[in-house]
Amino acid sequence: MKTSTTKTPLLRKASKTFLITSIIIMVISGVVLYSYTRWLLNNEIEEELYSNKDRVEHLLETSPEIIGVAPIMMAEKAAATEANILIDTLIYDPLQDEVELFRQLSGTKIINGQNYKITVRAMVIEADAILYGIVFTFMTIIFLGFIFLYFFNEKRNQKLWKPFFVNLGRVKLFSIKSDKTLKLMQSDILEFHELNQEMESLTNKIQVDYRNLKQFTEDVSHEMQTPLAIMQAKIETVINESDINENQFERFSSLQEDIQRLKQLNKKLILLAKIDNDQFTATEVISINSILKQSIENFEELSDVCLEMTENAVFNVRMDRTLAMVLCNNLLSNAIKHTIGLQPVEIIINKNSIQIINNGTTGLDRPEQLFNRFYKESKKPDSTGLGLSIVKKVCDYYNFNPSYLFRESEQQHVFQVDFNLKANV
Repeated sequence: MKTSTTKTPLLRKASKTFLITSIIIMVISGVVLYSYTRWLLNNEIEEELYSNKDRVEHLLETSPEIIGVAPIMMAEKAAATEANILIDTLIYDPLQDEVELFRQLSGTKIINGQNYKITVRAMVIEADAILYGIVFTFMTIIFLGFIFLYFFNEKRNQKLWKPFFVNLGRVKLFSIKSDKTLKLMQSDILEFHELNQEMESLTNKIQVDYRNLKQFTEDVSHEMQTPLAIMQAKIETVINESDINENQFERFSSLQEDIQRLKQLNKKLILLAKIDNDQFTATEVISINSILKQSIENFEELSDVCLEMTENAVFNVRMDRTLAMVLCNNLLSNAIKHTIGLQPVEIIINKNSIQIINNGTTGLDRPEQLFNRFYKESKKPDSTGLGLSIVKKVCDYYNFNPSYLFRESEQQHVFQVDFNLKANV
């Protein structure tokens, strides 16, 4: 199984985006409301102060002895002339018996020939309380509104996206090997409707292509092997029944080897196609130790190379038995084919891996391409360049990990396959 990074569900991501956006809007709107309302209140206070100062001036025109009401307004005779000044000041209010913050406007004016200094004040604390009340009420309403919209939006999204998630589940369960076509839940949303049409068309085409490719693979497997076998039999008949010279015999023998190599190449290509088409589904729990022992017995009858197996562990894997045999046979065949001077091949079974070791003089020039199709560094004519690519394909199919290294000190080629037992069995 392939590992992947943690992904966020669509609805959760959309809700998270909505929530973050809402918080940012709330903060910005709260700051703007606070600043604007404070400016309006200060502006109203200043207008009131100027209006009250004008009233005091009119009263002084008719009643020069008015001295005002402390600390709201005061009028006193002054010698010097002063311009209007707006300031914030703290004044002790004897009625409240506490210090209060006032906005103060003071200035002088000549009334009936006498210069008066007029001071009017307005309490600021009450204005701030009103300001905070307005902002708090606004933020509370907005917060409750966003909470309602959040859950409403989430429920609405669930309803809107329901066809998508239902169809996603059906796509996950869809198999190209099944004869049943993909049927998707219909939706009145245009984009979902178009997506359904494209998905159904695409999966139907994939099913048809899979069946055609599978049929082609089976036909090739049978049809190509038969004429190759007939050709080989006819050549043998010519060699056995005809009076041919040594030169002709060598040419016929070479032709037979080419036909045999073509048969092997055809079988391996067909095997790769079957793996790609997921045609090996009969999985079972099998013993790698037993499979290797069986492969060793088969090769000992066909080769003079000694195969030495060391069992450091016994373990099972879940896979198709045919592919298990293919995996082991190709590893052993590669080691036997490239070992030097019939020196023994070592097979080591560890806790969750196997190693196939054969002797060699030098390491490979391009080991990173070792498992590629048709890549071969050996000049041997019987090498197709597909054996190790089949090993890689089988390993990828079951999430195994094949690797290669050259032990220079011991002059050994080491092929290792690590089995992902926890995810496999």
